[in-house]
Amino acid sequence: MLNGKRWYQLPIEEVFVALQTGKVGITSGEARARLGKYGFNEIEVKKRGPLIRFLSQFKNALLYVLMAAAVLCALLGKFTDMYVVIGVVLATVVIGFIQEGKAESSLEALKKMLVPECTVFRDGERKTIAVRELVPGDVVLLEGGDRVPADLRLFLVKNLGVDEASLTGESVPVDKDVAPILSPDLGPGEQGNMCFSGTFVGRGRGQGVVVETGERTELGRIAGMMRETKRVTPPIVKKIDTFIKFVIIACVSFGILNLVLGIVLGYEVGYMLIATAGMIVAMIPEGLAAAIIAAFAVGAMYMARRNALIRRLPAAETLGCTTVICSDKTGTLTKEEMTVVRVYSGGKDYQVSGVGYEPKGGFFQGNAPVQVDGGLAETLTAGYLCNNAALIEGEDGYTIAGDSTEGALVVSAAKAGITEKLSKLDELPFESEQQYMATLHQGDGKNIIYVKGSPERVLGLCQGQLMDGSIEPLANEQILSKVEEMAGDALRLIGMAYKYVDKGKTSLTEEDIKDLVFLGVQGMIDPPREEVVEAIKKCKAAGIRPVMITGDHVQTARAVAEQLGIGVDRERALTGEELSRMSDDELYEVVDKVSVYARAAPEHKFRITKQLQRRGNIVAMTGDGVNDAPALKAADIGIAMGIKGTEVSKETADMVLTDDNFASIVAAVEEGRHVYTNIWKVILYLLPTNGGQGLVMIGAVLLSPFIPVFALRLPIEPVQILWVNLVMAIACSIPLIWEPKGKRILEKPPRDPNERLFNPFFLWRVGIVSVISAAAVFILFLAFVNAMGGAEKMTDLQLTQAQTIAFTTLIMVQLFYLFTARSINESAFTFSPFSNKMVLIGAAATLGLQLLIVYSYPLFGISPFRTAPFPLQWWIPIILFSLLGFFAIELEKLLRRRLGKEATL
Repeated sequence: MLNGKRWYQLPIEEVFVALQTGKVGITSGEARARLGKYGFNEIEVKKRGPLIRFLSQFKNALLYVLMAAAVLCALLGKFTDMYVVIGVVLATVVIGFIQEGKAESSLEALKKMLVPECTVFRDGERKTIAVRELVPGDVVLLEGGDRVPADLRLFLVKNLGVDEASLTGESVPVDKDVAPILSPDLGPGEQGNMCFSGTFVGRGRGQGVVVETGERTELGRIAGMMRETKRVTPPIVKKIDTFIKFVIIACVSFGILNLVLGIVLGYEVGYMLIATAGMIVAMIPEGLAAAIIAAFAVGAMYMARRNALIRRLPAAETLGCTTVICSDKTGTLTKEEMTVVRVYSGGKDYQVSGVGYEPKGGFFQGNAPVQVDGGLAETLTAGYLCNNAALIEGEDGYTIAGDSTEGALVVSAAKAGITEKLSKLDELPFESEQQYMATLHQGDGKNIIYVKGSPERVLGLCQGQLMDGSIEPLANEQILSKVEEMAGDALRLIGMAYKYVDKGKTSLTEEDIKDLVFLGVQGMIDPPREEVVEAIKKCKAAGIRPVMITGDHVQTARAVAEQLGIGVDRERALTGEELSRMSDDELYEVVDKVSVYARAAPEHKFRITKQLQRRGNIVAMTGDGVNDAPALKAADIGIAMGIKGTEVSKETADMVLTDDNFASIVAAVEEGRHVYTNIWKVILYLLPTNGGQGLVMIGAVLLSPFIPVFALRLPIEPVQILWVNLVMAIACSIPLIWEPKGKRILEKPPRDPNERLFNPFFLWRVGIVSVISAAAVFILFLAFVNAMGGAEKMTDLQLTQAQTIAFTTLIMVQLFYLFTARSINESAFTFSPFSNKMVLIGAAATLGLQLLIVYSYPLFGISPFRTAPFPLQWWIPIILFSLLGFFAIELEKLLRRRLGKEATL
């Protein structure tokens, strides 16, 4: 930048003068002498070594290891549990180490885009030098196939077309010129006289002067933004973090209360330490983390089946609370298959049916089909022959080899049955300066020149027009009026003309391209995907606002948005220039009202994302170019394109679409909501287990002065508590994550991302089951004690039998609760028990294991869980009391449905 102007705005003479005289702070000669300090053409990737990253993760976890080890040693006097905790923490360290390495991989992918060598003019000589030695002021030579080594201001071009897809995501090569562009605040895709580091030269040749290198290039600036941008913490991670703190505080508080009460009531300190430790272990849901991770993993698996690959597991849930989806247009909302939809020829307007590259469709005037002949046939033939594209039919359908615009002309001709080729004798390729392409073909009696290009340019080369089979004077104003009308519908327009020449004419020059006969205009558009229209409707029904961000012109953006149903106001669209002039506060004021952004550069996506988040939105952002990476990282969920996306965008994103289709995002949102619902089910199922056990432990201590048996034995042994927590987490809660999706899951608004997991409904549901579970354990434990004649008369075996009954009752209450926990609001009697066979398998496995544990001594001669077989008749009250939890929740659901107070997710 010089004197407030950017390089593309300056005449090339001023650029050279500025670089040679040091007006930008240093001359090119000084830069060469100070390569290590300025102009060092490398992008810095500050990557810490593996050992440093591992120690960083270990340092964060070390305190937790020491605390856990000290507590377990002091309270239990055992080291086994300590080793388990240390193993878990070390696993966490390894996972964090791997994740941090992945975070740096996107920057590594950026660095790979740099080319090692380039060709320059230095001191009047042509040289090949290392790119890292480039400095501002060097003149770089570009040819087809080269990768651009730095940011260049072009001063000489010859049919130069640059593929900037790696930077901007736009798949069509950009034609370059050398003229300064006066408009300020243009994005890289609109700077026609610039070439950017990391892009490819597709055709032609050119020369440019280096204006920016290393970190100061567009690519380097993106790398800097990526280093500075912090990834957003997913809502579910925040909720679980808050929830875990709540659980820990509650458990420790109850533990301290239990310890104090026990000492006050006269229990030995050692006994109370063990009892308190057992109570805390009972109340902490050790299996919750594994169950939640499993829910994420299953959700990611379902999303993969719907063409959405999850790269970071919490993203599977984040989609469920998304409020805004910002999507690219080309290839995501549209087919990225240019299609001719209108033809103007011989003073008549024709509509063309069919979408994409498949050559199926017809030609109509109004609703009436027409025969393709006369001027219409000639117009289609001109587009077909003045063309270098080819239509290819493969196993996956039709594709185009060549330019997509030319491909659309081939397809429109094929729909009319025009497939015969004439021998091509010569060609004048399209050049941006000429704005047309011409081909010479061998005809029957004479040879024929076909020309296609911008309608205005082609008209300027014509002296007549074909009307009903005869050549008539050119109706210039009428044609231009029709061209303006078609352009107003956001169509890309291609004009056609022809001219007969002598049979001896076998080569073309620019002098031959005059006195042509105008044939007509073909208007094409990249049509919306059929499935996206329905997906947009689903978005709106789900309370999600779709936003389109495109590099296309505003008219095109509005037209496509209107076809898709994006936005409610046709005029509500912002351009990239308007965005650049806006401050962040100004953008904040309008960002909730704008659904279409046109001529937007990828860096605008970053600002849009930030202001939408500032408004409290959960933002999903799509992207495919390198420039999209900062926005993908800043968004709550970044979505990269699997087909046309760059490696940098994929490495940065949380999710990758394998089909580049917006409809797949909506499908993933549905799965994301399902993931969250299943996580809620898992938590609502696991917590009553811990709550019931905690109530049993603290209740036994409080009741011990009045019920002597509790002074002899606690109703449940600590080892039994650990087993309950383990089997409930694995065998029973994890099958809940396989529950089928509920009805109308996309007809509800997104849930509040700030809503806590432990809301009043949550506390009420957990409380009901916890109290019933604890009550059933106490009643049956004491009933057996009384049946045996009281604690004073009981043997050790009978006390163990009483504990086994209490232990089994706790398992059975949760086992029956499992079947109603499958749905948060719906009755268990409204869905088939076989709709989730995993639940049946889990329940059967739990019951089978419990029977083995109860009867382990007579079967195996050992009793690892300190159980003893009890009389068979006691199974009847165990089952009856265990059913109380099931029916209590069924009754609560019924009342909530009747009162209209169902839980909302």
